[in-house]
Amino acid sequence: MFEKNFCFDDVLLVPQLSDIISRKEINLSSSLENNIDFLIPIISSPMDTVTESKMACKMNSLGGLGVIHRYNSIEEQSKIILEVSKTGHSAAAIGVSGDYIERAQSLKDAGANILCIDIAHGHHVLMRHALKALRNTVGYDIHIMAGNVATLEAFNDLADWGANSIRVGIGGGSICSTRIQTGHGMPTFQSIVNCSKSDRNVALIADGGIRNSGDIVKSLAAGADFVMLGSLLAGTDESPGDEFVSNGKKLKTYRGMASKNAQMEWRGHTASIEGVTSSVSAKGSLQDTILELMTGARSGLSYTGARTIRQLQASSKFIQQTSAGSVESSTHIKLK
Repeated sequence: MFEKNFCFDDVLLVPQLSDIISRKEINLSSSLENNIDFLIPIISSPMDTVTESKMACKMNSLGGLGVIHRYNSIEEQSKIILEVSKTGHSAAAIGVSGDYIERAQSLKDAGANILCIDIAHGHHVLMRHALKALRNTVGYDIHIMAGNVATLEAFNDLADWGANSIRVGIGGGSICSTRIQTGHGMPTFQSIVNCSKSDRNVALIADGGIRNSGDIVKSLAAGADFVMLGSLLAGTDESPGDEFVSNGKKLKTYRGMASKNAQMEWRGHTASIEGVTSSVSAKGSLQDTILELMTGARSGLSYTGARTIRQLQASSKFIQQTSAGSVESSTHIKLK
């Protein structure tokens, strides 16, 4: 018997009695752990078309967090961290093999207070070895974010191995082809629901398949403390890369880090290709994008009558919708 699993479009939150008069009453702050606090629950993804210095610095100023990608040299990444750490929290991605220990130490010395172990399949013995080695090297005074995982068992294992926060979601990203290439994965929404049942005291970061503010609200209501965004932030002025024009439209490149192009540019050869290279519309300022997303998120909490993320999680009610309901939920006017 197959278990029924739900995607974001399979569910809706039930509107409830609300006494919220103004969205200004709603507090969207969240914490990765004690003393690592943020005004908004948004983290920009460690991708080379999403987060470098400009993105991370602007995310700090807006109350969120940006994770510097690891597809560069230790010196280049550490230089970026030096720039970012003057503006607030600084986070950087590392792997689980090769020079990751040297990279982690250099990043910590440069001012990073958050390290993100960034691998596609986080429920792996290399992750266990890496977490142990990192704790022996950089100690316990630095926050370690780990992932990605899809199951409660994996979430609990990474927590027990030493992670402080865990990225949840495998194969759901807009430019990720893991499910097609490997046949493995789970709907991100279902993974959030399952992993939120953990009794471990670690933060849950929903990562992959989040397309709008409604998906952000569903993620938070299902148990996420933060959401990690890639495509929604790619194309902003602060994302790496130059704009180009195609068919009269202003675009910026957006690519998966397991895509052929990214792997060839990063290390000169390819392994398993589990991503694609594409483009997104140039969106303008990051501030405008974040404002739009957070306005929608605050509206979402108000429909449940929740003033905080914790209240949303405690009182939210989900229902399943049919495929016809999903069509009705989207804008569906027929143009004449």
